[in-house]
Amino acid sequence: MPTTHTDALSQRLADSGLRATPQRELVYNVLLGKRDHPTADEVYARVRAELPTISLATVYNCLETLVQCSLVRAVNFERGPTRYCPNLHPHAHFHDENTGETYDVDLPPTILADIKAILPSGYDAKSVEVIFRGQAHRTAEVAAGE
Repeated sequence: MPTTHTDALSQRLADSGLRATPQRELVYNVLLGKRDHPTADEVYARVRAELPTISLATVYNCLETLVQCSLVRAVNFERGPTRYCPNLHPHAHFHDENTGETYDVDLPPTILADIKAILPSGYDAKSVEVIFRGQAHRTAEVAAGE
């Protein structure tokens, strides 16, 4: 893991009264290495490739710690399993209902400001979650091949 990521992890954990462990570092590294919004089971499978003795419970605990320390975001799509996103910049998600894949969608700051501006008087949102659900458009080549 690059030193800047290790330092950020260690600092955030220390700020929460926790320490960086090899398991937490590995789970965090897996999330940063492939930003595809994996589930805990998918993280577990990836981590086991490097640390075969790790338990699923440990992976869940690491993920929960990373979320609590604001190092990753937990993303939920209705009744599906929680997915984990290391992108902490304000953004939306697009969930492809056909493939199950999730993509980050950058939102212009003006859109976020407009959304926050419609809140009732006296309220302030510390975060906004925008989730698009749908599917990729079929390309002409795919349609022509049918």
